[in-house]
Amino acid sequence: MKTLVIMLLTLGSTCLLIGADTKVTLSGVHLCCKGCVKGVSKAVEQSGGKANCDAKAGTVVISGDKETIEKALESVAKAGYYGKSDNEALSIACQGGAEDKQVKTLTLSGTHLCCGKCVKAVTKAMDATDGADAHTAKKGSKTFEVSGNFNAKAFIKALHDNGLHAFVK
Repeated sequence: MKTLVIMLLTLGSTCLLIGADTKVTLSGVHLCCKGCVKGVSKAVEQSGGKANCDAKAGTVVISGDKETIEKALESVAKAGYYGKSDNEALSIACQGGAEDKQVKTLTLSGTHLCCGKCVKAVTKAMDATDGADAHTAKKGSKTFEVSGNFNAKAFIKALHDNGLHAFVK
């Protein structure tokens, strides 16, 4: 009988851990306006998670079970945002398909560009990338091009440093 009780207690604890809520905080997320906050929140909520955005701090706290958070992080990247996770095991891992090589042009899609401040973040990323000298990003653009003679992966990293994400087309 004692063995059965211990097994049931252990099984019950395991079930609680599997379904337990987890939290991940993304920092450095581009949240310049209500449109950005709404975009991140929508991406997380469509994945079944919950988002708590702090636009001034540039942080997003995502809560849910581990699987839901993994889906939410992927959804955040697909929505065009990036943030550094406080949990290495649960983070936005994709580089958007950028290779570590010099390019003259790079066509990108998926970046959240709802307003002029979003476009300025792309400009900051370009300015921070050696050899990148122009871009075609505009408010509402679905795709844009970066030109110059620069490292593609370095540009994506600079975009991440500005809280945005993109995918190479």
